[in-house]
Amino acid sequence: MCGIVGVVGQGEAAPLLVEGLRRLEYRGYDSAGVATLVNGRIERRRAEGKLSNLAGALARDPLPGRTGIGHTRWATHGAPTERNAHPHGTARVSVVHNGIIENHAELRAELEAEGQSFHTETDTETVAQLLDLHLARGASPEKAVVETLPRLRGAFGLAMIFAEHGERIITARRGSPLAVGFGEGEMFVGSDALALAPLTRRVAYLEEGDWAIVTPDGAAFHDGHNARVQRAVRLTQFTGAATGRGNYRHFMEKELHEHPMVLGDTLRQFLDPATLAVRMPPLPFDPASVPRLTISACGSAFLAGHVGRYWLERLARLPVDIDVSSELRYRDPPLEPDGAAILVSQSGETADTLAALRLLKEGGQRILSVVNVPESSMARESDSSVLTVAGPEIGVASTKAFTAQLAVMACLAVGMGRARGHLSLTDEQRLTAALLEVPGNAALILEKDEEVQRVAASISTARDVLFLGRGALYPIAQEGALKLKEISYIHAEGYAAGEMKHGPIALIDPSVPVIALCPTGGLFEKTLSNLQEAAARGGRIIAFTDRDGIPHLSRFAEQVIELPRVGQFSTPILYAVAVQLLAYHVAVLRGTDVDQPRNLAKSVTVE
Repeated sequence: MCGIVGVVGQGEAAPLLVEGLRRLEYRGYDSAGVATLVNGRIERRRAEGKLSNLAGALARDPLPGRTGIGHTRWATHGAPTERNAHPHGTARVSVVHNGIIENHAELRAELEAEGQSFHTETDTETVAQLLDLHLARGASPEKAVVETLPRLRGAFGLAMIFAEHGERIITARRGSPLAVGFGEGEMFVGSDALALAPLTRRVAYLEEGDWAIVTPDGAAFHDGHNARVQRAVRLTQFTGAATGRGNYRHFMEKELHEHPMVLGDTLRQFLDPATLAVRMPPLPFDPASVPRLTISACGSAFLAGHVGRYWLERLARLPVDIDVSSELRYRDPPLEPDGAAILVSQSGETADTLAALRLLKEGGQRILSVVNVPESSMARESDSSVLTVAGPEIGVASTKAFTAQLAVMACLAVGMGRARGHLSLTDEQRLTAALLEVPGNAALILEKDEEVQRVAASISTARDVLFLGRGALYPIAQEGALKLKEISYIHAEGYAAGEMKHGPIALIDPSVPVIALCPTGGLFEKTLSNLQEAAARGGRIIAFTDRDGIPHLSRFAEQVIELPRVGQFSTPILYAVAVQLLAYHVAVLRGTDVDQPRNLAKSVTVE
């Protein structure tokens, strides 16, 4: 959510700011704006809605200046209007902000008593007004920042420009990520490296509590105690060409069709095709002796962790607790001495997951993170990290990153099962062989595109949809429901199939499609029985199964889609591809904004 871009450059800043903001559209936003320094004064252009509206405003009234800041806002305090759009400020200072200032109300009252005049409903304006008050009293920009930051309670990533102090941006972070990009005679600021990719690949990250002065000649970093510090300049993995849509209609469609490649690249990190062995990454704990694991994440990443729990408990016989991150930190669970935790996040910046990570670390747990961004806060704060090789994921609804997370969890489960003595060499080779077939089988599912489109047409007018699965397919049913509601706005719920008779069956009637994930195997007969109960009450059964399941399901299901027959172990990864593809086609038929669904943000960096 929210995106920040800053430029201290050699040419005009506004075009670079808008281009940087375009690369942050995937994060979700509802207004946008830029501000530049023009002959010792600050000029702004802002617009409600999409970046095209801001681009139109700049075309009508161009904005000169070589130093500037830009922002895409996801509304928290105050409606998503042009008046509330960032940048905020006064004649002396302009500010863009990711995060939430929790004590904004008391600061506002204090500042109004001092004579400061507010013009918006936002929490961010309190930062600008507090800076302005210090500047009016004669403080330098640096001194104003040093006086302001300790007064702010909450999370923030800030970029600030000052009217009478050109060619500098001051930036600060607490809980919300920021990166500084290094060019030749020009410098850049961004809320992530992807925004800076067309401008530079040389990036340094502000650490928690840091603030920095950015000028054309470089950056001076300071820690939370205002001491000068050095921050490593890294070569980011992103390039300016990383986020094209190609010939696909939507980023989500492109990313769905990248499943086979991403799964192959991620599995290649762990699996040796010659020996069918799992090459375990360096872990911050001994898998043979760790007494208990805690898994925590949010959204689809939580569901990937939930499948991982099934695998780890079954294959490694390792007790696993799993919690949504926003609940774990407030539940304050007792933690096993010498325990460990796995935190899962695509961005590695999810605020609730970061908070859970810190709580678990304070509780003595060894932390392994599963992330898609090696430079992310979670990767840097964990004892060790494992990468999904998904590349940039621009669609807000996670697709390829989710299956890559599943692939990592599957490899960890096999490797830990072997280390704990619960899997034999033959077991390891059998399971590894199954995983090596996953990319090819994912490609076969994508070849079912037209068939899935026909199913999508039959449910695109539904008001409610139920997804059912058992065992490790229960979280995949939840993933299917989550994707459908995220991008099509149809109410959908995912249930363990055996739980249907304990309540959800009351919803069944001919208007409610029931999407069944029903491969043959140990739980097939039980799931079949659950579905027959729904069909007997007029439910419209749409089943995903394999060749052997079709004769049984065709007797009462409205539609049956055949997926590759694979073993129980790798089924969740492949059925995830199918339910994501279905959600995509339903959303297209309903005409929604598939890549940027309403009210959602890609990277949720506030609690």
